[in-house]
Amino acid sequence: MADTIQVSVFLIITALIALATYWHCRGKRGSGPQDERDYFLANGGLSWYFVAGSITLTNLSTDQLVGMNGNQMALLAWWEFAAVLGLIILAFVFLPVYYRNNCTTTTELLQKKYGDKHIRALISLLFLFGNLFIFLPAILYGGSLFLLSLVGMETDLATIMTASVIFATVGAAYAIFGGLRAVAVSDTYSGVLVLGLALLVVYLSLQAIDFDLSGIPAERLTMIGGDDSPIPWHTLLTGMIFIQTFYWSTNQTITQRAMAAPDIKEAQKGVMVAAGIRLLIVPVIIVVPGIVSYKLFGDVGDSAYGMIVSEVLPLWLSGAFAAAIAAAVLTTFNSILNASAALYVCDMHEAYVGDVKRVGRLGAIVSIVMSVLALALVPFFASQESLINTVQQLYGLLSMPILSAFIVGLCFRNVDAKAAMIGVVSGVAFYGYWSMIWQPAHYIHGMAVTLFLCIGMALFVNRFVFGQNAELAFGSGAEPSPQL
Repeated sequence: MADTIQVSVFLIITALIALATYWHCRGKRGSGPQDERDYFLANGGLSWYFVAGSITLTNLSTDQLVGMNGNQMALLAWWEFAAVLGLIILAFVFLPVYYRNNCTTTTELLQKKYGDKHIRALISLLFLFGNLFIFLPAILYGGSLFLLSLVGMETDLATIMTASVIFATVGAAYAIFGGLRAVAVSDTYSGVLVLGLALLVVYLSLQAIDFDLSGIPAERLTMIGGDDSPIPWHTLLTGMIFIQTFYWSTNQTITQRAMAAPDIKEAQKGVMVAAGIRLLIVPVIIVVPGIVSYKLFGDVGDSAYGMIVSEVLPLWLSGAFAAAIAAAVLTTFNSILNASAALYVCDMHEAYVGDVKRVGRLGAIVSIVMSVLALALVPFFASQESLINTVQQLYGLLSMPILSAFIVGLCFRNVDAKAAMIGVVSGVAFYGYWSMIWQPAHYIHGMAVTLFLCIGMALFVNRFVFGQNAELAFGSGAEPSPQL
């Protein structure tokens, strides 16, 4: 009987979110063939509240709730506090440039700045690799682990894979049949539910220990991380801000939502609301339940969040929360699929294969292929000690090299695209050596070093190999003459 109540609430809420999304999106598409702006940017029709809701829930999925609570320490809140600054940079530094250049993808800006389609394709390829090999399988694994822990089922690999297949199938359906509009609307409806119930979990968790944190080791409560912690305090002064700038300002999955508003003012309003949510709500929901679970269950790692939710929520509410988390998994998964399809269609297929007559069909093929490949990588993430630390460390292979291409393109003129590409490739190789072989310092420090090495390499090669003198531009909007 108990399981019936839990499952019934889960199914009803999941169906209501899908129905509300369909009701809002019906009739919004034109009757003619779907073009890129409609499918990938909702035809510029996202109001600020959908921008804010979609940005919030695209990021806030199980890799955040499960992974960060799985560390069971307050220190992880720094990721969210730093994200506020990243969103401010997106709103007032990058968005004006994207809108001024009428970009469909963030990488389109690189083609316009460098006058070269190849650097656009290279950066898109790196984004696709990151989505495929890191984010998509991590989301499927984290979501499956949480829901199985919540309902008390076995969390063996076979069961996790079964749940992952279901998530991938439903998430791909949203991305394929609805485009960005359906993704953003479902994000927003789901986000209200997720944030509300997550805050309730925080309160009930603290109530379960009578608001008494005694007995929890000091290193799990401190906000000043030591050298052997996941976030040593000195990394906040080096790589952390660059990680946030990359993620919030150049990552197609995030910026696509802000680029789909009717105008820059509406987009900035949505981004700043998302920043407010990250400052006031997200930090407590991604660390407090994990800390409480340490007192109740001990060091249980990534299972912490599912265990604490199962412990403190009444049965019918646990079904509602399962629906909310399932929605968060689906919306993050389909957001990444939609962004990946945009990158492939706009930046690679059209540049090297030819014009696309049926954007939705090609986007569907890309989504299906990436979903299948992501499922094959779920076992790797199931074998890792910490989901969130693995995701952040691996993404360093791509994030700083990609950011370097944007910085060089925005801050300098007269830089050959091939020089920037050499800087990017050098950075991937250097960071891989730093983090996997050499390991002289924390990987976040390695990200800062990698970024400056990429920029320096690009400018050096530009001067001494291609014989061009870079000129400071400071993002003035001046464009190089096209070299296509």
